[in-house]
Amino acid sequence: MADGCEGKSSWPELVGIHGKTAAARIEYQNRNVNAIVILEGRFVTLDFRCDRVSVWVNEAGKVVRTPVIG
Repeated sequence: MADGCEGKSSWPELVGIHGKTAAARIEYQNRNVNAIVILEGRFVTLDFRCDRVSVWVNEAGKVVRTPVIG
């Protein structure tokens, strides 16, 4: 658990797969979160939230870093 968040909090096995597929798998494995696909290099808010997982993708739509709760 990440900082008291419920359910699975990290998905290293998703690096390299398509972002939309990764987001769907994350939301299936942890019903408490919303997975948001974000293009690498975009600006995002830095506040920590237990209900959010950022799925960072490259221009080809592939996950480039381990998605984690935050």
